[in-house]
Amino acid sequence: MDFGTIIAGILTLAILSFLYRDNPVYKMAESLLIGVSIGYFLVITWTNTLMDTMFEPLFAKGDLFLLIPLALGLLMFARFHQKTSWLAKIPIGFLIGSGAGVAIPAMLHARTLKQMSATVAPIISEGGLPNVGSIVVIVGVISTLTYFYFSREHKGALGKSARLGTFFLMVFFGTTFGYTVMSRMSTFIGRMEFLLADFLHLY
Repeated sequence: MDFGTIIAGILTLAILSFLYRDNPVYKMAESLLIGVSIGYFLVITWTNTLMDTMFEPLFAKGDLFLLIPLALGLLMFARFHQKTSWLAKIPIGFLIGSGAGVAIPAMLHARTLKQMSATVAPIISEGGLPNVGSIVVIVGVISTLTYFYFSREHKGALGKSARLGTFFLMVFFGTTFGYTVMSRMSTFIGRMEFLLADFLHLY
């Protein structure tokens, strides 16, 4: 058994000790995880971001255009002084604006246009038979939208459609919760397999 496996096994048991109760061993492992994660993030940021995309192209290749993001990045440190803290609003404004400019079209395409295109799929298949999946999607979208239509009281046909929309919402929430639980269980099973096989060699 190599040294890395021993350390990983001990730290896994330390994390799992929280299942009994909160204890200093768990807190030590949690603090170690946070510290190692921050250290790893800083190293990756320095090598892959600052060195590869900033300092080497700027000083080795003479790309003077990079002076602009360098200056904006340095202005972020102005927040540490009360008299110059207002200068940090400039890079923050650029960061929020550029982030929104990139995120809005991506989210619009992924969460709106893709969803709309899925609801306009043909309801008749190439063989002339009804496309059950497309019909279910259309009914689910319409009934779910009527559930969130609050300008009229949910009575009659509108009320029935809203109740059907509630059913589709519950199915969605249930499947999302089930997917989350299964992903956590998959992680837990992987850790148990590591402990029993690689660390304890029970099988």
